[in-house]
Amino acid sequence: MDKILTITVPSYNVEKFLDQTLKSFVSENIMENLEVLIVDDGSCDNTVKIGEEYAKQYPATFRVISKENGGHGSTINCGIREAKGKYFKVVDGDDWVSTEGLEKLIYKLEECNADYVFTNFYRVNDVTKKKTKVYFPEIPTEQELSFSSIEKETRISMHALVIKTDILCQNDIYIDEHSFYVDVEYILYPIPYVKSVIYYDIFVYMYRLAQEEQSVSMKGYRRHMQNHIDVILHILDYIHSYKEKKESDNAKIYFMEKRIAEMIDTQGSIYASFPLCDKKRKEQFKEFDILMKRKNTQVYGMADSGMLRTLRKTRFHFYALIILLSRLRNWKTQQRRE
Repeated sequence: MDKILTITVPSYNVEKFLDQTLKSFVSENIMENLEVLIVDDGSCDNTVKIGEEYAKQYPATFRVISKENGGHGSTINCGIREAKGKYFKVVDGDDWVSTEGLEKLIYKLEECNADYVFTNFYRVNDVTKKKTKVYFPEIPTEQELSFSSIEKETRISMHALVIKTDILCQNDIYIDEHSFYVDVEYILYPIPYVKSVIYYDIFVYMYRLAQEEQSVSMKGYRRHMQNHIDVILHILDYIHSYKEKKESDNAKIYFMEKRIAEMIDTQGSIYASFPLCDKKRKEQFKEFDILMKRKNTQVYGMADSGMLRTLRKTRFHFYALIILLSRLRNWKTQQRRE
């Protein structure tokens, strides 16, 4: 490998943010060990122009790859194919990193040999600029561990994750294209091949929140709901295939199933966000829940938000009342937090 770390930057019409993203990678201390692939996903703004300015100024570190639009997963697939780094990380074109944190991470990765590496990150409210720390206090730091040591830690997101590039390349990890919410595939598909993990108590990723058009806003979830369902189904099939293998590991199965159970809870919240008088959505919600039970009873049992549990007990009778009470509870919880 020519570099210590490859960072793939999925970039689609991100001219508003991309300069901040790319500038955060610039440090004389690490440039020779860093590869940044700016994967332009068919942008029609100045995304490519901004990327090319960095590639011209730092040709040994930055490279622009332009391709037809294929969605977030296609940019990750492209990055995996082109990566020359020992390790691989995704930083979206509208996010950025702590330069100091990135420096510390690359120094650690030089001596690291774990398959699955994760670090802290910040959620940054794009309106208020408030930063919220996301970290893993229950996991020992800077110790190479077996995967079973972290099986209960189910919220290792893409923003925290660094993966050994060989794991992705040698096992033909392929992320769905033309779809949203595939970051969960990126997190979970390598799991069967991961032997060792390590946690570094370093804040690296800066995850931008509170954009109205964001795919993880409720507005975004409703618009791309079928993508969300498709990803759930694809990963459930993937888990089923893995379970049938002799070398399957119960800790890894639990980790993947717990994460998909969380997606099912989220899908319930998406259905519940539609108008209460929308009978079509109610029937779709019931059918989805039945399908989940048929696909994987273990995951079905793990998906047990209060609202979902009550709907199941009542067989979706009193649907409007249950959803209304759930909304009220959520509103009160939000008020207490604020």
